[in-house]
Amino acid sequence: MYFVYILKSFKDSGYYIGQTEDLSARIKKHNNGLVKSTKSRTPFILIKKECFDMRGEARKRENYLKKLKGGNEFKKIIAN
Repeated sequence: MYFVYILKSFKDSGYYIGQTEDLSARIKKHNNGLVKSTKSRTPFILIKKECFDMRGEARKRENYLKKLKGGNEFKKIIAN
């Protein structure tokens, strides 16, 4: 099982979108400052997750969400 997830930073209220096979371990890495792209923005809270059977599906969804980031469609997704 693969997960696409959206995190929200308490520090700057920004969002981070990623995908992983082990969601709880990945969130811990983000919050412990072990992910280069997010270490200056900790702590994070999980606001959305989606499950996929195949990594390719998860990557497609991750890329799609990243393209939407900041737009009205993205706001609708995180509101649900």
